[in-house]
Amino acid sequence: MTEFSFDCTGVRADAHAAGPTLVFRLRITATGGTRVHAMALRCQIRLEPARRGYDDDEAAALGDLFGERSRWGSSLNPVQFAQASVMVPGFTGAIETDLVVPCTYDTDIAASRYFRALREGDVPLLLLFSGTAFTGAGGFHVEPVPWDKEVLHRMPVKVWREMIDQHFPGCGWIRLPGDAMDALLAYRSRRALPSWQATVDSLLQAAGERTR
Repeated sequence: MTEFSFDCTGVRADAHAAGPTLVFRLRITATGGTRVHAMALRCQIRLEPARRGYDDDEAAALGDLFGERSRWGSSLNPVQFAQASVMVPGFTGAIETDLVVPCTYDTDIAASRYFRALREGDVPLLLLFSGTAFTGAGGFHVEPVPWDKEVLHRMPVKVWREMIDQHFPGCGWIRLPGDAMDALLAYRSRRALPSWQATVDSLLQAAGERTR
């Protein structure tokens, strides 16, 4: 069996993607000079929140995910971020390839809320690999990529923020059910409010949450 090893050498925001997208640069090594004709690689990416510290503002923003800081010894558990796949071309020895990961800014998603809460520093990510490799010098051998192949990578928070700012500069994003959206549209129309910002401000003022 061929022994494979993986490393993540960096991550960047894709400036030309239609939506928020991260690109992870992977380095894959096959031992013994084995000829790899192709590899169908899968990757599960998890957030590892227990692997970094948080200031008081970040801790407050993470309260809905992990509860009070006093509970974090048991509640600061891994969070699923993404799953992606890539077809790696043939190589002998080692190769570098891009893993493209489409992202969402939907704040109903736990990973998005986690990213939004962070101000600076790094995000600890665990990349777990699996898949199938087609190897052999004089023919094809089908070999699995073992499930125990994983890599810890620390992504700068600024990479996430740069990616979001490319598509939603200075904005947030929320998803509402259809009946709530219809009610908001009716509220805005009745009051001839010029924008969604004015609509939300009006509601917050009525609730006593904002004053002008």
